Amino acid sequence: MNEILLIALVFLLAGYIKGVVGMGLPTVAMGLLGILIEPVQAAALLVIPSLVTNIWQFMSGPSRLVILRRFGLMMFSLCVGTSLGIQFLTATNNHWPNITLGTVLAIYAIVALFHPKFKVSLRYEKLTSPLVGLTTGVLTGATGVFVIPAVPYFSSMGLTKDELIQTLGLSFTISTIALGLALGFSGAYSEANFKLSLFAILPAIAGMFLGQHNRDKIDPIRFKAYFFGCLFCLGSYMALTAAYKYFNALS
Repeated sequence: MNEILLIALVFLLAGYIKGVVGMGLPTVAMGLLGILIEPVQAAALLVIPSLVTNIWQFMSGPSRLVILRRFGLMMFSLCVGTSLGIQFLTATNNHWPNITLGTVLAIYAIVALFHPKFKVSLRYEKLTSPLVGLTTGVLTGATGVFVIPAVPYFSSMGLTKDELIQTLGLSFTISTIALGLALGFSGAYSEANFKLSLFAILPAIAGMFLGQHNRDKIDPIRFKAYFFGCLFCLGSYMALTAAYKYFNALS
């Protein structure tokens, strides 16, 4: 009962943050659940709520076919990368997934906080998109988090706000499907995890509605600073704690 309550609270908070800033549900869920349970189980729990919210995000815009044509090859590369990275997440040694997950969360927080400005030329997009997709896929499979390097990459492409939100919705949707399939084929997606993942839809959607309702009442710049600051601390704590346990076990 306590575990179910904690899972509900995590997805309520993750959904709230997604409602306010338009993203962050799987990132927050993996970060917090990764402290409470094994990362591979946490990844299994976020599949359905992440899929539902991101399909909603992608389908809500008018440019679906244009975005699919433009980033189709990138999405394919993402799936390939996820199938390769999943072996890392499901490894019997549970220290490395926590180290990797914490490191990715900390790096993502730093990138989001300082928001370095760079642009990708359309001339190189056909070359860079598959590489970014493959790298994002490997990290998705290895950590359950699908933001690096896809989110900074999309932000560098000069997309409008609506195009960016819809493109992120597509990327997150494909990442979630690829992650769910990879977990299923690796035998890491149990019936119990499936039921808990279904249950997590309700608090995630409730959190999203609450976040969207409060979006105009919150200073977005200050909220993002607090959010990514906390995410950096969470990721650093997770990585350092797992690394300490790993090296302590070796000695």
